[in-house]
Amino acid sequence: MTTRLSPLRIVLIAALLAVVALGAFWALRANGPEGGSPNADAAATIAAGGFSAEQEEAIGQMVRRYILDHPEILPEAIAELQRRQTTEQLAQAGDGITRAFPGAVLGNPDGDTVLVEFSDYACGYCRQSVEDVKALVAANPDLKVVIRELPILSQGSIEAAKMALAAAKQGKFGAFHEAMYAEGRPTDEAIERAARAAGLDMARARADAGSEQVASELEANRTYAEQLQISGTPAWIAGDEVMQGAVGESALRIALYPEDR
Repeated sequence: MTTRLSPLRIVLIAALLAVVALGAFWALRANGPEGGSPNADAAATIAAGGFSAEQEEAIGQMVRRYILDHPEILPEAIAELQRRQTTEQLAQAGDGITRAFPGAVLGNPDGDTVLVEFSDYACGYCRQSVEDVKALVAANPDLKVVIRELPILSQGSIEAAKMALAAAKQGKFGAFHEAMYAEGRPTDEAIERAARAAGLDMARARADAGSEQVASELEANRTYAEQLQISGTPAWIAGDEVMQGAVGESALRIALYPEDR
């Protein structure tokens, strides 16, 4: 005699397995074939329920039919999984990610609303985003923009990032930041011009650029990027969201001020 499952029980199981299946998808995407534990979890969940092989087959068919009949749940489930993943990643990164290298801040250094930007002076999309950040700062006097230098594109990127942090130590980060992006490619000559345009003490700046403190900051930023699975610049932490690319002023504003949506 076949044991029937109640409709409510089947729907709950279907929803559970749909989420587990999507979790497996994201785990495999993040970790490769080794990360197959969600499938094992699904099997354990079913086994713990005391279902027969026939019932397991029925559950599988129900899950498949439910998803085919309601494909709209997939984007919703994926969005929720991404949100949970981001929350976990930010928790792992800790509060330090919103604490700036001394002076490496745009806007209000004492502001309560914080936008974090990972940037590279050789990145055209970062250059494109300069005006977006300036507009946000102009419109929101309480906004603190923490710049995390993430030089990944060239040796010039690294040298420009070092000089930017040296400028921060002299309280002239904003001036160098803007002048460096205005230069275009971060060649040695361009970095020198931007530093002089910002009014840096060049002897001190060169010494600071080569310091262990600056090297440690760049290494910390690389670690943060790895924790958040940031693979390019610009990248942003705005509110509880991590975004990558030149997303534009509007998207950043919505993430920072969700109550204004």
